[in-house]
Amino acid sequence: MSWLWAIIVGLVLGVIARAILPGKQDIPLWLTAVFGILGSILGNAVAGWIGVEDTKGIDWIRHLLQLAGAVAVVAGGDMAWQSFRGSRKQRT
Repeated sequence: MSWLWAIIVGLVLGVIARAILPGKQDIPLWLTAVFGILGSILGNAVAGWIGVEDTKGIDWIRHLLQLAGAVAVVAGGDMAWQSFRGSRKQRT
C-alpha cells in the first residue's frame, strides 16, 4: 500500500510544484507524478541529512523540503523533457 501513497503524494507534490513554477510546463501528468515522487525522495533525504526527518507532530520542515525537491525536479525535468521532445521533433 505504500507504493500507492507514494504515487498519490508524488502527484500532489508535482501538481503543486507546477503551480509554483512560472510559465507553462509541457510535461504529461504521469511524468509530473514521477517527478513529484523523485522530489519527495530528494526532500526526505535532505531532511535526514539535516536531522529533521522525524519530529513530534506534523513534520512541516520535511514537507517543505519535499515540496522544494519537487519544484527542483519538475523544473529540471521540464527542461530535459523539452530538449528531448524538441530534438525528437527536429529529426522527423
